[in-house]
Amino acid sequence: MLKVGLTGSIAVGKSTVCRYLTELGCHTLDADKTARDVVAPGTEGLSRLAETFGPKLISEDGSLDRAALGKIVFADAEKRSLLNSIVHPLVFHEQDAWLRQVEANDPNAIAVIDAALMIESGGYKRFNKLIVVWCNADIQLARLIERDGLSNADAKRRIDAQMSQEEKKRYADLLIDTSDGFESTRKQTIDVFEQLKKVHL
Repeated sequence: MLKVGLTGSIAVGKSTVCRYLTELGCHTLDADKTARDVVAPGTEGLSRLAETFGPKLISEDGSLDRAALGKIVFADAEKRSLLNSIVHPLVFHEQDAWLRQVEANDPNAIAVIDAALMIESGGYKRFNKLIVVWCNADIQLARLIERDGLSNADAKRRIDAQMSQEEKKRYADLLIDTSDGFESTRKQTIDVFEQLKKVHL
């Protein structure tokens, strides 16, 4: 089985690339979903977040108040690092279980995990190949403002809180530039898929 990491900064189009790879026959896992699962109501992850950042992070329905957590960690690099030290090991555990299951069911699979913080967490080292998705900075900013309804200043703050796109690109085995829209992105994704199949043979 070929294990592939898919990463990139916020609002660059990772989900779109992941969807295209799924359509092409790859097994895909969205790490954002896994990150939500490990802090779902009643989990060890949620308990540890409440212990660390305070019970006010838990909503009346028992779920994580993501907006409240976001306000705490986006403004403070130390707290963001603390959050990641709690969540990343739990996410890795779930991802590894998923990879074992995929390999058991399909030993010739191309398994792709999509995770925004794969490089920062060191998780990229577990993969045979790393795809980095990127786009022009002004397009990224506009997409984030539109997608999340943020002000220009808040959107810039969120982008600046992450590793830069240029830095991420240095880690890549394969690059996909989404600046020119869906059709261009689809063509590049097909090309990357063909390259992965050659590596896998």
